[in-house]
Amino acid sequence: MAEVRPGQLRRRCRNGRHYSVGYPQWADKPYGFANFLDAARFVNSLYNGRLISKQTTSNGGFGHVTYRVELSDRTERGMYDLSRPDATRTRASGFVVPSQDEWIKAAYYDPSGGGTYSYWKYPTNPGVFGDGDDSAPNTTVLNPTTGDVTNAATQPLASYHATDLPAPSWCPAQVQPDACSTVNPIGLNPITYPELYEGSLGTVGQARTTSPWGTLDQGGNAVEWTDTITAAPSGRDFGRVWRRLHGGISNAPAFQMWPSAVGLQPQDNVFYNHSYPWLGIRIGVIGDLALGKP
Repeated sequence: MAEVRPGQLRRRCRNGRHYSVGYPQWADKPYGFANFLDAARFVNSLYNGRLISKQTTSNGGFGHVTYRVELSDRTERGMYDLSRPDATRTRASGFVVPSQDEWIKAAYYDPSGGGTYSYWKYPTNPGVFGDGDDSAPNTTVLNPTTGDVTNAATQPLASYHATDLPAPSWCPAQVQPDACSTVNPIGLNPITYPELYEGSLGTVGQARTTSPWGTLDQGGNAVEWTDTITAAPSGRDFGRVWRRLHGGISNAPAFQMWPSAVGLQPQDNVFYNHSYPWLGIRIGVIGDLALGKP
């Protein structure tokens, strides 16, 4: 699976204009404030686009395939038919939002038999089931003006809020730090706001710690959507479609990175679209993609 790096975007954009990154430092951060429909539309754009190049390399014992894709403006149909609220995959090959099973396997399953019954406790290291957070990874320290990880040599490493340590955070150099800690789009009290939004998204991949399958940042930073549909927690969905998420976030403790910490949300939670910066996207690929086509 691959990390998506569009950065945090300015939300207002006239028809026919490109969105722009809010500040240059956001260009290499995870996508935030996402809902499942955002993820599915991006996947459809990839699926309907033209595959320009495909390069296979290896590093650290892992194989990597890098795709370059010319995006399509057809976003409502492709891998997912979004005319259906409960859209599922319509093709056997192409770009996808990972399923919960795919996400968990990539993050925790150790094909060499490590961990406990071949499963790691964290996407960063085998850990010890039952020891609380004693075997949790170290927490990232971010450059205060860029969000870059400054302690990558301290392995294993993840962006989460460790006990008795400050949550990883930063503020663009063009903005006064007090503005980052008080100014918010939903009008929260300046004292309440820092308590709720202690963590920030760090630069993608700079923690450098890989899962058993070589993926980055599946532990902490941003929680990520899967395309797995689930029942509503109350048992009544009231016409809404609920999907599973996984991964932990920058302002949450270590237990949110455990394989048992599976979240669920309505796929189109409008309130979270404006208030929850840690909802992220990860893209998977199934099948063997051919050049010139998705």
